[in-house]
Amino acid sequence: MNLQKKRLLAQKRRWRIRKKVSGTSVRPRVAVRFTNKNVHAQCIDDENSNTLVSISTNEADFKSSLPNTTGSQIVGVEFGKRIKKAGIETIVFDRSGRKYHGCVKAFAEALREQGLKF
Repeated sequence: MNLQKKRLLAQKRRWRIRKKVSGTSVRPRVAVRFTNKNVHAQCIDDENSNTLVSISTNEADFKSSLPNTTGSQIVGVEFGKRIKKAGIETIVFDRSGRKYHGCVKAFAEALREQGLKF
């Protein structure tokens, strides 16, 4: 399978999920994205097109965190703390077309450990 076809299929998966998942100010969407070098996550209010909380391994505190299960767990714990500090209790989880295992699962379970419901 060539690279263009692979990217097209991944984009279709993202679109298919985004049709069903939408965030509000009461229950925002948490979008997580994993690259080969970094982990990026945002807490988004789709009604107002507003990012409420964000985190990335580009930040100085997480420069040593790799985008593996351990690194995503560390980032997930800190992101959960930031979301709770913003006064948010429930979220909608957007996995950006990735399967729910490995890094995505570790990130989601770290958020659940912080007391977030989704």
